[in-house]
Amino acid sequence: MTRRRTLLCGLPLCAALSVGRVQAQRNERIPRIGLVFGAVSLADMAGPDPNDNSVRAFVHSLRDLGLVDGRSIVIERRSAEGLGPERMSVLMQEMVSLGVDAIVTTGTGVGAAQRVTDRIAIVAMVDTILDTGLVDSLARPGRNVTGIGVNSAAGYGKELQFLKEAAPAVSRVAVLANGPLPGRRESWRVEVDAAIRSMRMDALWLAADTAEDIDAAFAAIRRERANALDCMPNHINHAHRRRLAEFALQHRLPSIGFPEDGMLLDYSAEPEDVMRRMAAQVKKILNGTKPGELPFEQPTKFLLTINQKTASALGLTIPQTLLLQANRVIQ
Repeated sequence: MTRRRTLLCGLPLCAALSVGRVQAQRNERIPRIGLVFGAVSLADMAGPDPNDNSVRAFVHSLRDLGLVDGRSIVIERRSAEGLGPERMSVLMQEMVSLGVDAIVTTGTGVGAAQRVTDRIAIVAMVDTILDTGLVDSLARPGRNVTGIGVNSAAGYGKELQFLKEAAPAVSRVAVLANGPLPGRRESWRVEVDAAIRSMRMDALWLAADTAEDIDAAFAAIRRERANALDCMPNHINHAHRRRLAEFALQHRLPSIGFPEDGMLLDYSAEPEDVMRRMAAQVKKILNGTKPGELPFEQPTKFLLTINQKTASALGLTIPQTLLLQANRVIQ
């Protein structure tokens, strides 16, 4: 009787504890991650299996780490849709108002994010971060920014070498990139210039910060008689990649940038590997590590992609030695 009474008396307590646990779970705040890209279509960022390779790799990597969108975290996905820095700034303000725990972004999104918050962690996918002045060092970034590089000066030099091997007649390369930052010249531009000179070529630097810059670049390329095109990875080039590829093919320019869209070749960090590593950084930040204490990592896996169909259209015969180095050949 005593045992039964003790058990029965314990039931209300157990019930109360269960209700308390459920209420605590309901009240527990789910972490929110802002995923903000500059040019990827928002439709391609959606769902548990996004169409965009990089976004899909990020979402899947978080899931593998136990961070499932809609369950243990919420991923706020936004895209500037190629509209430029102004739109990116608006999106970053939105992330702050949503109270996200971390912002994952690329390129110009990094500066836009840091201009609106020095508190929220920023995990960046960006080239030559030291040139931006947003971090103190690669080993210990400080402030609220960390991330992964997607290329390096050495990587840019390597793809120019591949271009010269594929198209030996190239003598003047139009380099389409963001306008230079104020102050000293960024190190990667110096390295690209050095690589071009070492191969006895000239560089024609052209700014691509707005959609209007693309038309101006086309006119300059024709006027200055550049005979190759190198499209640096930024949101404007990405948004207009098909136009750029069509222009290059129409004017018979061997091109670097977006081989899936018709350019000749690309040599860059494997995006899936980069996003996996960024997901691991986000996990550490959610576990309490400060972003400024996480080293800003550099790319370790690179992919060479060659569009054989474009080579044929340009009348180029890609050397077998170069084809053997390619990770992917588009027929």
